[in-house]
Amino acid sequence: MKFNIGDTTIYFPYPYVYPEQYEYMKELKHALESHGHGIIEMPTGTGKTVTILSFIMSYQISQPDVGKLIYCTRTVGEMTKVMAELERVVAYRNKCLEEDNVDISKAKQGVIAVGLTTRRNLCLHPDVSMADSREEADSMCRSLTASWARSAAIERSDGSGVCEYYEGYRNEGSDAVLPPGFYDIDRLMEFGKQRKWCPYYTARHALNFANVVVYNYQYLLVRAHHSNSIPVQKARLKTRRSRLRLTCTCGCRIGPQNRRVD
Repeated sequence: MKFNIGDTTIYFPYPYVYPEQYEYMKELKHALESHGHGIIEMPTGTGKTVTILSFIMSYQISQPDVGKLIYCTRTVGEMTKVMAELERVVAYRNKCLEEDNVDISKAKQGVIAVGLTTRRNLCLHPDVSMADSREEADSMCRSLTASWARSAAIERSDGSGVCEYYEGYRNEGSDAVLPPGFYDIDRLMEFGKQRKWCPYYTARHALNFANVVVYNYQYLLVRAHHSNSIPVQKARLKTRRSRLRLTCTCGCRIGPQNRRVD
């Protein structure tokens, strides 16, 4: 179905929209256009995922510079479901635009959605992919891809001690670009097999140009911590019945009106 929220036409791939979903989209639009923060809740089972994806994918038509959507999940299974829902949303959006004779050449060309998870989940190397733990897989991967390991392999001239998939990815350099599509784990692995590219490093590289990135909450927090953008280990989360306030050592907080206060 199609409906409008202000000046934005929403392409929603189901025949009915719940009142909660409509209100959620209104608040999303307000948060984006006010360039502020938003903390929005919906009851369980009312379709938060399709609500967010439908609104953002529709909003990008009228506001192509809206930026990248980063969608966080708890599990790999949830990541796969988000990708499937996103593909459904975009297919319905493009179908409606074609029926309305709207030029969607940019919309069709620009949708690159990538799911990122651990090395072990995105590994094609026969030994690393069989590691007993994430930590072991990370260590084995680094021993094959680190600059010193690759330099030693060049001196030996026998190709041992390196990963053929990482070398395939590195040989492409900046040309190691994913074509438009929706890349969950299975599709990344299949693409890696076809191109002889490491799926993990290909996905990481794709973060630079993807429109939609889906990964685990924990991965987002770890990246933020290591980039020193948020002092995660010292952040305190305080909840009250009437407000949610995040206070951290940098002296900023998200207050009751969801605005940053310095």
